[in-house]
Amino acid sequence: MPTKTSRERDETGGDLADIERTLWAAADKMRGSMDAAEYKHVVLGLIFLKYVSDAFSEVRAQLEDEIDEGADPDDVDEYRWRNVAWVPPPAQWDTLVAQARQPTIGSIVDKAMDELEALNPALRGVLPKDYARPALDQERLGQLIDMLGNVTVGDAAARSRDVLGRVYEYFLSMFADAEGKRGGEFYTPRCVVRLLVEMIEPYQGRVYDPCCGSAGMFVQSVEFIEAHADGNGNGGMPPRGARTDISVYGQESNYTTWRLARMNLAIRGIGGQITHGDSFHDDRHADLRADFILANPPFNVSDWGGERLSDDQRWRYGVPPKGNANYAWVQHMVHHLDPRGVAGIVLANGSMSSQQSGEGEIRKNLIEADLVDCMVALPGQLFFSTAIPACLWFLAKDRSGDGALRDRRGEILFIDARTLGRMVDRTHREFTDDDIAQVASTYHAWRSADSEEPYADELGYCKSVSLDDVLAHDCVLTPGRYVGVAPQPDDGEPFADKMTRLAAQWRAQQAEAAKLDSQIEANLQTLGF
Repeated sequence: MPTKTSRERDETGGDLADIERTLWAAADKMRGSMDAAEYKHVVLGLIFLKYVSDAFSEVRAQLEDEIDEGADPDDVDEYRWRNVAWVPPPAQWDTLVAQARQPTIGSIVDKAMDELEALNPALRGVLPKDYARPALDQERLGQLIDMLGNVTVGDAAARSRDVLGRVYEYFLSMFADAEGKRGGEFYTPRCVVRLLVEMIEPYQGRVYDPCCGSAGMFVQSVEFIEAHADGNGNGGMPPRGARTDISVYGQESNYTTWRLARMNLAIRGIGGQITHGDSFHDDRHADLRADFILANPPFNVSDWGGERLSDDQRWRYGVPPKGNANYAWVQHMVHHLDPRGVAGIVLANGSMSSQQSGEGEIRKNLIEADLVDCMVALPGQLFFSTAIPACLWFLAKDRSGDGALRDRRGEILFIDARTLGRMVDRTHREFTDDDIAQVASTYHAWRSADSEEPYADELGYCKSVSLDDVLAHDCVLTPGRYVGVAPQPDDGEPFADKMTRLAAQWRAQQAEAAKLDSQIEANLQTLGF
């Protein structure tokens, strides 16, 4: 994201945040009149190519130094076992830089992408290959290649700090900002994803996202495991390794966004079964039962084809309305949960209280089935894609407890996080690390069987509510209805004194207003009006 709580520097002393901003400013300047939705694939494809070329060049140099020991720099397997793509000469960055000023540079890049895909089956059909199209200024493309050549993103040092991941994610967020509503469909803000991941703690197992966008949920799941690899995770549950402990499964209906997801995972060496297709009508993971589901489905979709799925087996808790897919997404995810699985879902606020078209009855059935574990109300302005207020649903198939977790049956935790976060610019807010830790630790303390800091209700912020109380409130799941209003601090001024002071202040302001009105009237008369 554009702002960071900690500042990192590369080996040449460059600030990574400065690198992000510099690259974006230069790339955006070169965009010209091209729409951001198109240009993002131009830039992100080149960033990916630069990454694999850097990694390949570093390994090749190492192998050349080890020729006397039997190493073969031309053996493809030498690279593959190191999880590095084999990059043929036409796709190596030095080759592209040498030809960057050629009027045919677009065709040269397209050929590089073709050859890279041909030699690396995992990338087949993923990389963009339309750099020669007339709408793309070839001179500016060459300048962009020159600019990217000044930043190393794929060697071991850069990979250890995830320089490319930072730059790639920064570009995704900025493109989402530039594209507005359309762009946000492929990008969920990092702080929201981090909060989801920190709360459900996907240490090991099958992680699924049926509307995976650019795959941010999977990236953050892997980063969570690595960040907690010392066993000091929020929930006190020791992890059993790194990224090999989770398997990722995703589906994305938009073809170009699916390609972004594949590249986003590839640059981090994350394998996964990421398929292209509509999760409702062409469920490519029909038999999957996931341990963790993390998802931010598009809000309030009206044209999801529900009329063709009225008898679908997934609608166990009620047939979703044809004009809104929110509860279709919820039930699709419940259907795909393992018997002990947990889901964290971003939905529009309306999902918590709507009574239209049977949604209230579906919500009631979900509550009575004891599936709803926690509800979190989010502050506004977190998302690039929408101004619609949003919330987080946390669902669990089995809430009976397992030793580490207590029996939560018959209860729901409500958290009102609307006052958290800070504005990073005029239109966007993000959670700080402390905000994420606060909400996640509240949830963990509530569900833990033996928390170091026992859970307690906090007026205006969180409350554990019985299902009977929720049912008595017509199954409305809005946290503000249950947590109450935070007490205002007492300023120590007696009420009578405060009213006397405020009344005098109001009268003085009224007198000043009357004086200004008289001056304005006099000026108007002087002007003849």
